[in-house]
Amino acid sequence: MTVTQPERAARTGAQRSASVSVVAVTYSPGPALARFLDSLALASSEPVEVVLADNGSTDGAPEQAAERPGVRVLATGGNLGYGRAANLGVATTGTDWVVVSNPDVVWQPGALDELLAVAGRWPRAGAVGPLIRTEQGEVYPSARELPSLAQGIGHALLGTIWPGNRWTRRYRREQLPVERAAGWLSGSCLLLRRAAFDSVHGFDPRYFMYFEDVDLGERLAAAGWLNVYAPSAEIVHTGSHATDQNRRAMFVEHHRSAYRYLAGRYPGRRWAPVRLLLRAGLMARARLWPPLIGLTARLRGRGNEEEGA
Repeated sequence: MTVTQPERAARTGAQRSASVSVVAVTYSPGPALARFLDSLALASSEPVEVVLADNGSTDGAPEQAAERPGVRVLATGGNLGYGRAANLGVATTGTDWVVVSNPDVVWQPGALDELLAVAGRWPRAGAVGPLIRTEQGEVYPSARELPSLAQGIGHALLGTIWPGNRWTRRYRREQLPVERAAGWLSGSCLLLRRAAFDSVHGFDPRYFMYFEDVDLGERLAAAGWLNVYAPSAEIVHTGSHATDQNRRAMFVEHHRSAYRYLAGRYPGRRWAPVRLLLRAGLMARARLWPPLIGLTARLRGRGNEEEGA
C-alpha cells in the first residue's frame, strides 16, 4: 500500500493538533483493544492520533474502536505481519513522534507524557521504551543487549531451566530499572522519533513477527541513534490477544526470526557451517521446547508464552 504525497499532506493537516501518533497493529484483538484505548486516554495530556493498522481482523473490534474520536482503521489488505503493518500505519501519520504498540497493552496514567519527557532528555534518542510489567506485576526485561552467537546459544539452551545463567543475565540485563541506553527495546510498545525511524526505512518487512524490534534497534544504533530505556514510564502487557491454540505456531515463528537475525550477522561461505548448525538447533528447539516451557511455567506459577525467548 502506497500513500501519495497529497494524501499524506491532507492527513497531516487534519491531524495537526495531535502531538504524537499511536499505531497499534491489530489482528482480531477482542476486548483488549478497548482497554488499550481507555488507558491511552489517561496516558497523555496532549491530543493523540490513533491508527489501527489492521491485518484482517474478523471480530469487529477495530471497526467498533474507530467510532471513537481520533481513532481510524487502516486495512493492510491481509495478515502482513507486525513490522510491515506498523510501517504502513506510521506512513500515514504526520507527527514527529510515533508510538508503535501491541493492542494488548494497558497504559499507566501519564506514561506517554513521561516517554516524551525522557525523549526530550536524550537528543539522539531514536527509540524510547517504557518499563513493561506482566499481569502479575513482574518487570519484563524489555531493554536488552544485542545477542551475539555465543550469548544466544547459552540463553537458548539454559534460559528456561536455569534463568540465572551468565548468558541470560547479560542478554536480558535484569537489574534495578534505570534510565539508560540499551541494545534494543521491546517492540510491544515503543516511542519512535519519526526522523530516526525513516532514516533506517522502518521495520524490516522480512520479519513476520519477532526479532523485528531487535533488528530495528541494531540499525538505529548503526545510524547513530540511541535506544533509550525509560522505566519512569510504565505499561502492563497482558498478552490476552494470544490464544493457546496459536502459541505453538508463534513459538516456531520466533525461532525462524531468530535464525534470520543471527544468520544475517554471519554471511558468506565461511560461515555456512555455523548457519547450518544454527538452523538445525533452532528448529529442534522450536519442536522440543514448548512442553518444557509449559512445565517450568507451571512450577513457577506462571504462564507467559514468551518465557525462555
